[in-house]
Amino acid sequence: MQEALAASFENVTKVFSRGLFGRGGVVALRDVSLSILSGEVFGLVGLNRSGKTILVKTLLSICRPTSGRIGRLGRDWRDRSTLARVGYVHESQAFPPYLTAARLLQYYGALSRQPASRIRRRGKELLERVGLADRSREAIGRFSKGMLQRLALAQSLVNDPELLVLDEPSEGMDLAARRLFHDVIRQRKKQGRSAILVSHDLSDIERLCDRVAVLRGGTVAFVGSVAQLKNEFGADQSSPAGDSSFEEALEPFYAGARH
Repeated sequence: MQEALAASFENVTKVFSRGLFGRGGVVALRDVSLSILSGEVFGLVGLNRSGKTILVKTLLSICRPTSGRIGRLGRDWRDRSTLARVGYVHESQAFPPYLTAARLLQYYGALSRQPASRIRRRGKELLERVGLADRSREAIGRFSKGMLQRLALAQSLVNDPELLVLDEPSEGMDLAARRLFHDVIRQRKKQGRSAILVSHDLSDIERLCDRVAVLRGGTVAFVGSVAQLKNEFGADQSSPAGDSSFEEALEPFYAGARH
């Protein structure tokens, strides 16, 4: 029996044209093929401009692929109805600074077409969960970077998504917020929910992800578990999560590609 997929990419290529007549171009993704299983936490790692963010943006219909096939929650990526079942944390938050945290969650909840009463209840629960209940009526423009990251996590969960896409979600988080973030991902995994985690923080990837894909130059250089990556490239598998062995195992992919 074939396992259900949260997301799939089949020979996906993305080329950004340049010049007045679109001649030439920049290849951001080249023949990328990946499958993310339902209930799986899947990591994407790689240097800047390796294609990680562009890949998730094609999945979310933010960016149109040049060629290839993309599946989202069992449907084609062009079926926008499935977006109501997806949560997204963008790498750079740009929330309207005049909105309050409570209003922001109501706004995003409305986009997923949930009843207003459920949105209010869910928003209140999430702000409590991320430690912002006492700041719920305060303008977002007064929030610190860490508070914005907590709010972004709450925003991504307001529709109780089946698939959560997280692009650098822990940047700027303090230790308590990072523990909260880890707890949320693990709890959702127990509920059979899926997540895609894009991060330069290798400790987050190692602690949370079932499998990881290494992107280099817009192509997939490796797919497998962190343990398999360490084993194949000579790092010590017995080392605890968060030490340097994961980073050492990635060095062969990064060598010669640093800017």
